[in-house]
Amino acid sequence: MNTRIRAPGIPVKERVKVSQNWRHGRCRRETVLKWKCNLMPWMELDGEYLYLSQAENIQAYQLCAEGTGLQRHPQAIFSGHQEDVCRFVLVNSHIVSGGGDGSIVLHKLHGSYSVKFSAHEQEVNCVDFQGGLIVSGSRDRTAKVWSLSAGRVGQCLHTVHTEDRVWSIAISPLLSSFVTGTACCGHISPLRIWDLESGQLLTCLGTDFHRGAGVLDVFYETPSLLLSCGYDTYIRYWDIRTSTRKCVQEWEEPHDSALYCIRSDKNHMIASGSSYYGVVRLWDKRQTRCLQSFHLSSPTSSPVYCLRFSTTHLYAALASALHVLDFTAL
Repeated sequence: MNTRIRAPGIPVKERVKVSQNWRHGRCRRETVLKWKCNLMPWMELDGEYLYLSQAENIQAYQLCAEGTGLQRHPQAIFSGHQEDVCRFVLVNSHIVSGGGDGSIVLHKLHGSYSVKFSAHEQEVNCVDFQGGLIVSGSRDRTAKVWSLSAGRVGQCLHTVHTEDRVWSIAISPLLSSFVTGTACCGHISPLRIWDLESGQLLTCLGTDFHRGAGVLDVFYETPSLLLSCGYDTYIRYWDIRTSTRKCVQEWEEPHDSALYCIRSDKNHMIASGSSYYGVVRLWDKRQTRCLQSFHLSSPTSSPVYCLRFSTTHLYAALASALHVLDFTAL
């Protein structure tokens, strides 16, 4: 896939091989971490490190330089929550996390600085952080905007009443608005965009969603291009410039499984994680069907709670293990 070959520092011949490996699904699979209790982990990639939430902590693992997985012992542990971390983001050397205890915790990667504040009445299901502002969404059916300005850290600027549990949230790259993905039980529109400065509703995306078609993950490619996925088994690609009523493309999970997570390379490739048997799928936006699929959880079934990929590797976090697909190996 030509979306995979723009990799500085990798020789052209190697880039071509890696690109073909992605397209044809040729990779070496490895389970690099296991844990005893089933969890709902989240992760982020940042250069030489992979950050993984495990229960109430976030752990930083160094990636091996030779591309053979990661070091098994964490280089750093970020704590502060009393219950499990639900989701977190890594932006500008800061980790912002939301937890089952209703709190938000901010850590600086380098140094001991951290801030914790009570954010919601119930668990914080999702967070994002850009431009000195945090947005959070909760089971308590609200989304909130928080200040990180000096002297105003942890001050709530806006509270948005969504009438639904908020499963996913993301700030637009323009820092002017944010999108919420909700449960689609109490409100008919699970995708809504809000003004970041005023907290007012700007628009709803899509129409005629079935009850329960909750949106579990959202991903901005550009200020106007947005991907979403969730319980109704569809990946949807939205171009806000073209239409807010109808997505410009959609792809259906072929086994009718809910989609827990999604990421793209902001070009042609999309990776999705399904709710059963640890299924990771690769999609090409120029095609209507799934390009490749990988079953990582067998014989027991687990959702893919989170996935991330680099030019050469894909990482998938399941209930009891972290798996890596190495596309340089063959």
